[in-house]
Amino acid sequence: MPRRSPPRGSLRRGRVRDDVTGWLFVAPVVVILGLFLLLPILMAMWVSLTSWNGQGSPFSSGVPFVGLDNYSRLFTRDDLARENFMISIRNNAYYVAIVVPLQTALALGLALIVNSRLLKGKSFFRSAFYFPSVTSSVAISVVFLFIFSNSGALSQLLGFFGIQGPQWFSDARGVIHLLLGMDTPPAALAGAGPFGLSWWEWLSGPSVAMCAIIALVVWTTSGTFMLMFLAALQDIPVTLEEAAVLDGAGRWQRFRYVTLPMLKPTMFLVLTLGLIGTWQVFDQIYVMSQGAPAKTTLTPAFLSYRTAFRDFDYGAGTAISFVLFLIIVLLTLFQRRVMRERKV
Repeated sequence: MPRRSPPRGSLRRGRVRDDVTGWLFVAPVVVILGLFLLLPILMAMWVSLTSWNGQGSPFSSGVPFVGLDNYSRLFTRDDLARENFMISIRNNAYYVAIVVPLQTALALGLALIVNSRLLKGKSFFRSAFYFPSVTSSVAISVVFLFIFSNSGALSQLLGFFGIQGPQWFSDARGVIHLLLGMDTPPAALAGAGPFGLSWWEWLSGPSVAMCAIIALVVWTTSGTFMLMFLAALQDIPVTLEEAAVLDGAGRWQRFRYVTLPMLKPTMFLVLTLGLIGTWQVFDQIYVMSQGAPAKTTLTPAFLSYRTAFRDFDYGAGTAISFVLFLIIVLLTLFQRRVMRERKV
């Protein structure tokens, strides 16, 4: 005798009961995220539409509502606010373009070294390479200030070889200008460029002060990404490499055609985290330079802080942070599109 299926009404009630039970389990997390994540974001978005100066409540009727004026100032008005923002974007763009490839390549190289079967004392080297990542960034920044000071260890080391080192945190010239030996802009580059900066300013390259900060960040972040690559390397089946060896593949061919394709998900993760972290750089700037010399180490994150908490223009400072958030999202989506799997 065939078994009767339960009535539709009981099935519907069972699904509703399951849905209610599931929502009851996730309700605490949803409430916490909404209260401490979504609500502050919405409040900050409202502040970015006002000219609140930090006095009283930003939601009171006395706070002027300016709409998108704080955002338009960053792109359309020819004033100091747009100049500072574009300078910070230029500085951060050079910073990202140098730090992300260097820290990714260094992390992958270190992972390959500590994953080698011939290396002895692997635990020591893994700990040594990872140690800078768990050290306070403020403490390391102070140490690097002493190293890169005008009479610091690096300047004395260069002087030992007869090399006159640069004034690391006093020279506002870009490294491209220094390498070309050009102190004055040619007429073709001296004119106005995009967003109020001349082409000479856009093509200056990072300053020597920014290069010192770049060296610090690459050294302190590579250890964390090394562990990610190391975990991915250890997850690659040994049979794949053995099969490549039997097919006559050399060391470079095995790395290019076996190891790198297997590391693609981890590579995407490392590049994404590196991209987000470099666009949000703040603590090293705050401790080492405060944007000096001549705004060549000014970044959007530090500019947002300075505008809000020093100039008491909380609306403009919050608008800068939302523009920075949009930049990060768009670049992450672009990176995902570039690195996605292509169907043949």
